[in-house]
Amino acid sequence: MSYKADIGVFGGSGFYSLLSNVEEINIDTPYGKPSDKISIGTIGGKKIAFLPRHGRNHSYPPHTIPFRANLYSMKMLGVKGIIAPTASGSLKADIKPGDFVVCDDFVDRTWGRKDTYFEGPETKHVIGSEPYDLKLRKLAIEACEELDIKVHKKGIVVVIQGPRFSTKAESRWFSKMGWDVINMTQYPECILAKELEIPYMNIALITDYDAGLEENESIKPVTEEEVLRVFNDNNYKVKELILRIIEKIEL
Repeated sequence: MSYKADIGVFGGSGFYSLLSNVEEINIDTPYGKPSDKISIGTIGGKKIAFLPRHGRNHSYPPHTIPFRANLYSMKMLGVKGIIAPTASGSLKADIKPGDFVVCDDFVDRTWGRKDTYFEGPETKHVIGSEPYDLKLRKLAIEACEELDIKVHKKGIVVVIQGPRFSTKAESRWFSKMGWDVINMTQYPECILAKELEIPYMNIALITDYDAGLEENESIKPVTEEEVLRVFNDNNYKVKELILRIIEKIEL
């Protein structure tokens, strides 16, 4: 492939405005087409490959995202690291809407998703104990502190199937298990990156408290409208943060 990039970014369509000298490309992978065309542009002299994981019109709900094609397209472009921001819910009262969490572990509660490239005859057992790249996580934490963004330096994300939100009973269970953040897309995205040996890092923007925290009288019930409001109010912080991380990555 003639196109190459240094860093991959998965995220929402608002990221398009940050790229300069953009060229959109179609990629076919052995696992089908990714969620959308990939935008190749530059930031600070570095080639960035950007892909909206849900498609630019949000046409892929979480359980239908072509994760294997998305990750493999980044492999084909030769990226040396992937930055993957996500909108997420909080399972703890002290992790507030508007905070950022740099996740260090996950729990998978999805089903039926194509979650490996090794379906035989080749078999490989990937070690799951460090799903997120330590160096990229450190850079993200440093960038948050430099930008005065409230950051939690680690967190366990439980990944649910979606597209529905949790019931109160499910949410209370997740919280009592000691998990911190809830999301619908981190699995199998992060483990597929690991199989492809691409360093990968997630930044969770907390948009709401999950349903099980409503027993706390100071916490409002989650609504889709409130999730979107908090996300839109903080989207500029996500952009600033990604720019700062890209600046800090040494190739």
